[in-house]
Amino acid sequence: MSSPTIPISNPQTLSQPPIATPAFRTFLSRLSISIRQGFSQRRPWYELIDRSSMARPDSISEAATRIRKNLSYFKVNYITLLALILAFSLLSHPLSLLVLLSLLASWIFLYLFRPSDQPLAILGRTFSERETLGILVVLTIVVIFLTSVGSLLISALMVGFALVCAHGAFRVPDDLFLDDQEPASAGFLSFLGGGASSTAVAAAPAVIARV
Repeated sequence: MSSPTIPISNPQTLSQPPIATPAFRTFLSRLSISIRQGFSQRRPWYELIDRSSMARPDSISEAATRIRKNLSYFKVNYITLLALILAFSLLSHPLSLLVLLSLLASWIFLYLFRPSDQPLAILGRTFSERETLGILVVLTIVVIFLTSVGSLLISALMVGFALVCAHGAFRVPDDLFLDDQEPASAGFLSFLGGGASSTAVAAAPAVIARV
């Protein structure tokens, strides 16, 4: 008489990754491509700091016109400058940087790219999708508006915008030539549109699965 067969489960079929790995990799890949495409539109830095092209504007309207034209031409350079100012501010305040990275990681690993069929369980309690989203929203509001992180970000952005506007007002744009596909009315963040849509498409399946 043969002994009964004992079923053996494969542990690899029971374990699930902590996040939706394919969607997360697609998100990172599209984000990297979008950043590279954005930097490909960067203007030479020597044009930005050309002292021979600096002159005080004669009126406020002339300063506004210069700022509009320079924003369109140097938009990638200006965004890079803002990013460097933000990075310097955060690196000079390691605790704020750690809090901000922890908040970002919470959104990524606990909501955006966590498998929808894997409920969030903390200390023996299971949280629904709506509860998880509500906790993350409240946590974001607390971190941004009720801690030093928010004031640090706002102050860094204000300094960056002040520098950008000052440069744009004093940089004479007469020697700048906009490409035909980039009219002056394209806007400061126009090149981010494609990148934002690409990363949104990558993150959409993970978010739609929770609705």
